[in-house]
Amino acid sequence: MTPTKRALLTSTIALAAALGLGHAHAQSALDGVMKAKLIKIAIPTDFPPYGFVGIDLKPQGLDIDTANYIGAKLGVKVELVPVTSANRIAYLQTKKADLVISTLGKNPEREKVIDFTAAYSPFFQAVYGPKSAALADFNALGGKSIAVTRGAIEDQELTKVAPANTDIKRFEDNNATVSAFVSGQTQFVATGVSVADNMIKRNPALAAEYKLLLKDSPNFIGVAKGEDALRLKVNEILAAGKKAGDLDTMAKKWLGRPAGNLPE
Repeated sequence: MTPTKRALLTSTIALAAALGLGHAHAQSALDGVMKAKLIKIAIPTDFPPYGFVGIDLKPQGLDIDTANYIGAKLGVKVELVPVTSANRIAYLQTKKADLVISTLGKNPEREKVIDFTAAYSPFFQAVYGPKSAALADFNALGGKSIAVTRGAIEDQELTKVAPANTDIKRFEDNNATVSAFVSGQTQFVATGVSVADNMIKRNPALAAEYKLLLKDSPNFIGVAKGEDALRLKVNEILAAGKKAGDLDTMAKKWLGRPAGNLPE
């Protein structure tokens, strides 16, 4: 073998070894979690009902319940890592978190930098109203008044399905929209689940509840790129949880409706 060929072979072997180590490292998250008996999960603390700080100053909400559920199924302790919308993906990339459960929607741009599990919960815009007011379907909105934020997704979706004789009152921001409903200016309100949850908690006397779904935008769990073993294990837990009705139970507890048929 000539020196040139020998050098080339040595370089090739070294490159293959490096790639092999890189692949092993990329697949190390689940092994690390199981060895440490600890999983670090990034969660929101400023976005009820998915994640917020309770009166006991501890995080609570649907995302926190989901994080603890996954930890329990793995048989490991959960370390909750508070994040914001701006830094949650970076926490995955810098290994400050093993998973991100923080109302994360899936889109092509995000898929370039992180991987996603199956969906674990719905995120939606809906029509809300008092428990005493029946609303079987969108046709029942005919002749009734409903508040909505001008130009918002819920405005666009409501316009598509509401009968022509629906009295749609449009306001310039969420606060004005909610205020109109709370003060009795309208019989119903169309808004996002997080806005509605805050409204319901602040105004218990309204006895408001979820009525009709306008648009569903499910949440997914974020996983670092290449961590297929961890991603597939979480998918296994979510699939079993869906079959057992556990995902529906958690969604009903925090969102007032079941998780439903979530995408995989």
